[in-house]
Amino acid sequence: MMASRWLKLAACVAPAALMVGCATPPKPYDYTAFHAAKPRSIVVLPPLNNSPEVKAGPSVYAQLTYPLAEAGYYVMPVALVDETFKQNGLSTVSDIHALETAKLKQVFGADAALYVTISNYGATYTVLNSVVVVTASARLVDLKTGTLLWEGSASANNDQSNNAGGGLPGLLVAALVKQILNSTLDASHVVAGAASNRLLSAGQPNGMLFGPRSSLYQAR
Repeated sequence: MMASRWLKLAACVAPAALMVGCATPPKPYDYTAFHAAKPRSIVVLPPLNNSPEVKAGPSVYAQLTYPLAEAGYYVMPVALVDETFKQNGLSTVSDIHALETAKLKQVFGADAALYVTISNYGATYTVLNSVVVVTASARLVDLKTGTLLWEGSASANNDQSNNAGGGLPGLLVAALVKQILNSTLDASHVVAGAASNRLLSAGQPNGMLFGPRSSLYQAR
């Protein structure tokens, strides 16, 4: 009798456990607006930095155009965009992001604008490890209509398991050395490049689409 009850209970619990353990696949992104707009050129605005690191904005900004160009878009040179804003008295990123899309279209003539926000940038030190994390999100907006064409987020880090010998003292020394290297060699800049590529490289699930300059471009 007791064994029979346990078998019945197991039969009820097993399907529930399987349901909990199965990860829900991400919902496919709706690219309807993206396909309709067919952007060919993009102006990348200076990133909005919500991290405590002052250098986060320039570091990420310098590495955003490459994956977009590789994806097949014409990207306005960052130096030109930055200088244009300065010449027009705009030096605050929040003010730049608040500009009307029609104004950006008039000044730069691009089809779309990329708005990037940085939420994490820099090293986090724990007792046994030091990890550099860079996280950013992006929105691609049609400058003719102000329509959101695409949005996504990505994160990258340089975390590697410590395998130092010597037990706890060895782990502590390894963590300290890694913290010094992360600060001295500006590992955050390298990680920012990885995060930018993950965020903007085309061909990823729910990621950016290939542009008209790419051989993988599919006009619709």
